[in-house]
Amino acid sequence: MMKIKIKCFSQVKYALETDELILELESGITTDALQNVIREKANGKLDGISLRVAVNQKYVKANTNLKDGDEVVFIPPVQGG
Repeated sequence: MMKIKIKCFSQVKYALETDELILELESGITTDALQNVIREKANGKLDGISLRVAVNQKYVKANTNLKDGDEVVFIPPVQGG
């Protein structure tokens, strides 16, 4: 098991109703699998929204392996108005 910190901004923060989550997950989880977990927790509020992923403050490619203590941010499209 490993602990991953998820920082929540914009639509992700609204959908999960928090700015930060710490999840204990199986070792070997990838960013894609974690995104599926986050989308499930959002109960459909993130459906149709594409998210970029940053790990430890750097954008990463799809399906990047995570390790214990990583900080992950799911970044929705920029909104204007």
